[in-house]
Amino acid sequence: MDFVHANLPYLLSGISVGGQYALIAIGYTMVYGILRLINFAHGDVFMVAGLIMVYLSASLPIYIAIPLVIVLTVALGFVIEKVAYQPLRSAPRMSVMISAIGVSYLLQNLALYITGGLNQNYPAIPWISDSVDVFGATTKRVTLITPVLTIVLVLVLVQLINHTKIGMAMRAVSKDFETSRLMGIRINSVISTTFIIGSFLAAVGSLLYFSNYPGVTPTAGAMPGLKAFVAAVFGGIGSIPGAVIGAFLIGICENIIKGLGLTTFSDAFTFVLLIVILVAKPTGLFGEKATDKV
Repeated sequence: MDFVHANLPYLLSGISVGGQYALIAIGYTMVYGILRLINFAHGDVFMVAGLIMVYLSASLPIYIAIPLVIVLTVALGFVIEKVAYQPLRSAPRMSVMISAIGVSYLLQNLALYITGGLNQNYPAIPWISDSVDVFGATTKRVTLITPVLTIVLVLVLVQLINHTKIGMAMRAVSKDFETSRLMGIRINSVISTTFIIGSFLAAVGSLLYFSNYPGVTPTAGAMPGLKAFVAAVFGGIGSIPGAVIGAFLIGICENIIKGLGLTTFSDAFTFVLLIVILVAKPTGLFGEKATDKV
């Protein structure tokens, strides 16, 4: 019983962080599913959402700042896709990947210029940032909200993909890009919608993540972004349920490692897991075996 009491905060924190990674990982997996592109700028969009919140909350009431953060983050994702990816639609895949890395460094350096590289303190969001007791363990309410909100958002997203016109178009484009274009599907609209959904989830993820870890720096999106990417690969990149399960597993395992007093190795574990999964099952847990058309 003492063991449970001692480790419950780490388990709760792991589930919470796993949910936050899941919201970022879905963005990676959706863009990859359609464009076969790893959007390296996605973690930095998450970081920018955190910075927007810091600056907006300084001059606006929190209930106005939160919707504005989501709208501006979605707009940023939309603009990145239009400016950095759409002109390269027929370019080699490597060109698009280099563009994604360029956008990532651009966002980081803009954040560095604006903040001077100083740690920005994320505002406490009423109710969400309050402390609560769970079976004798003290934690923030955001820890309990995150997994529930993540699962609700994933269920809504799965319904959208399986039962709406735009969802059907997304599935068609992910199966066969060229045939979808010939069938009259507006490819650019489908891809823009994918980036909008991914950016929306990254904005929600940033609200939850920075409520738990309130320091926002220009590189604050790098590690969560990488871990979310590993979660997407672990679950089978292109699979939304796989990304979510992978994210929760990574979040729980890394926090249990911290609970064992091995904090130094918590980040290393994620990347060891990436190597193991790529060696043992390159397609991930739920990934489909891809066959190249000749």
